Amino acid sequence: MKILIVGAGQVGYFLCERLAMEGHEVTLIDRDEVHLRQAQDRLNVMGLSGNGASAEILEQADIKHTDIFIAVTDLDEVNILACLLAREYEVQTRIARVKSIEYRSHGAILSKEKLGIDLLINPADEVADEIVKITRRSGAFDVAEFVEGKIQFLGYRIVDESPLCGMSLRELGELRGMYRFVVTAISRADKTIIPRGEDLIQSGDSIFLFAHQNDLPAIQYMLQPGEKKKRKMPRVFILGGSNIGIRIASQLEKLHYDVRLIDANEQRCVKVSAKLKKTMVIQAEGTDIHALEEEGIASADTFIAVTGKDETNILCSLLCKQHGVKRTLALINKPELLSLAPTLGIDACVSPRLSAAGAILKYVRRGGVISLATIEGSNSEVLEFEVNADSTFVNTPLKDLNFPAGAIIGAIVQDDRYEIATGDSTLAIGDRVVVFALPEALPKVEKFFE
Repeated sequence: MKILIVGAGQVGYFLCERLAMEGHEVTLIDRDEVHLRQAQDRLNVMGLSGNGASAEILEQADIKHTDIFIAVTDLDEVNILACLLAREYEVQTRIARVKSIEYRSHGAILSKEKLGIDLLINPADEVADEIVKITRRSGAFDVAEFVEGKIQFLGYRIVDESPLCGMSLRELGELRGMYRFVVTAISRADKTIIPRGEDLIQSGDSIFLFAHQNDLPAIQYMLQPGEKKKRKMPRVFILGGSNIGIRIASQLEKLHYDVRLIDANEQRCVKVSAKLKKTMVIQAEGTDIHALEEEGIASADTFIAVTGKDETNILCSLLCKQHGVKRTLALINKPELLSLAPTLGIDACVSPRLSAAGAILKYVRRGGVISLATIEGSNSEVLEFEVNADSTFVNTPLKDLNFPAGAIIGAIVQDDRYEIATGDSTLAIGDRVVVFALPEALPKVEKFFE
């Protein structure tokens, strides 16, 4: 497909990297020639310097033959105007990144339907929603939900004390009678593999597994047998009163968490207080540990740092963990810090770039992808498909299918029935199937379910 991307920032660069790697013809437009040159030097994309909301520039980028148009600059107006121009050129799929609630709220005067834009994506909302999911799953550093939340994809870090450390996948398979889950991938030393029977889980690994939501309490107990029973209202501290912090606090309030939000800016604290109903708002620096101790940081279950500075988020998370917080989550923008922060002791890191890109990639996929999640630290993805009536592989055991190498079916769901996939499992028309795929297998998996 021919794809035109406006904006060479973190989200635009990441999308260029993924889509070019999959063999799409990608053109990138940006005013910043330095960013543009970096993308051209490192990726297989064509760069064009100029304003993405200019019809002249878009024509130079051959918009008349473009299949998908994605505008992800930092300016809402530029992204929307560029998409409106793309509509006039009859581009089939149009996607814009917007931050303003004026375009995204229910009943907005200029909604995406009125603007003729297929997807309006806000990285702040996406990242806040992801942080809330991780907060709810104790011990996990990555969480994605599929089939309306019935199937959970969870990432756990393995340490020396982990019950799974030293076990082979074959031994894990023998536990399936008690615990219904499947380990679909292991990340080790910057490499992600789909493990087989004799592969061992080692200290320092990150493992990714599929499980049904009903089985999570038992699996959680197995992975963290020493964890104390949760209090009725888990206590969460949030550092940063931005829109991300407010959205996280608002959602956790509804989930009956005891929420305390910290921000050093007095005016922002006043605004945040007016927007939140139950959250205690504290005016303090994130490094003011004495103030935080007075507010109960030592007994907090989770500390979430979502300021605009990665270094502040990392430093304050480590400081609070040193003073008794059980679990820390940090917002990380810089790709180079995303893999470093966990090695320093941060329990989970969330990237706005990955969160937004995951939502956008779903619109770019072929083969009827229902849902999609990108994996931290690798180019792997988890995808959800529905088995259509034209499929030729129904009722054939998975072990007999010519399923693409580098991918694995993790779970199968139809109505109230679900199954953690094994070699003897079969697929039926209408089944919802959740698949883990390494980068090289993605095109083949999409074609398999077309």
